[in-house]
Amino acid sequence: MPRISTPAAIETAPAAARPLLETVKAKLGVVPNFYRLVANSPASLEGLIGLNGALAKGALDARTRERLAVAIAEFNGCGYCLSAHAYIGKAVVKLDDAEIGANRDGRSADPKAEAALRFALEVARKRGHVSDADLAAVRAAGFGEGEIIEIIFHVGLNTLTNYINEVADTLVDFPALETRRVA
Repeated sequence: MPRISTPAAIETAPAAARPLLETVKAKLGVVPNFYRLVANSPASLEGLIGLNGALAKGALDARTRERLAVAIAEFNGCGYCLSAHAYIGKAVVKLDDAEIGANRDGRSADPKAEAALRFALEVARKRGHVSDADLAAVRAAGFGEGEIIEIIFHVGLNTLTNYINEVADTLVDFPALETRRVA
C-alpha cells in the first residue's frame, strides 16, 4: 500500500504539475505512477523531467542508460525501478532477457557496457569514493571524461528515483520483478 498519495489522474494532480504530466503522457503514451507521485511537488517533477531530458541528449546511448538504471535499481533494492527499467529495456531499447539478467548483476555481454556498469556500481558502493584503479578501468574501456561524468549522474538520478519509490512504496504499474537484494 503506497505510503505517499499518488494523484489518480493528471486532472487530480496539483495544477502546476498538470502540463508536465501531459508532456510525460505525450512522450510515453501513459503517465506511470512514479511521475504522478512526484507530481505532488511540481518543482520536483520539473527537475526530474529536466534532468532526464538533458541526460537523454548526452553521450551515453539509451541501451547503456537502461542497463545502468537496472543495475542501480537492483543494487538499491528498488522493485518499482527495476520493473520499470527492465520493461523499458526490453520493450523500447530491445535488450533481451539474458542481458537484463546480466545487468542486474552488473554484467553485460557488451564489454564496454559492462565497464560502465562496474564503474557505476563502484560509485554506488563506495558512495563516490572510487579508486584510481576504478577510474582507470572505465577509461581503458573507452569512456572519456564527459561520459564518466554522465555515468555518475545516472547513478545519482537512479538512486534518487529508487529512494523516492522505496519511501513512497509506489504501486508497480509495469510487469513486476522482485529485487534479489534485501534493501
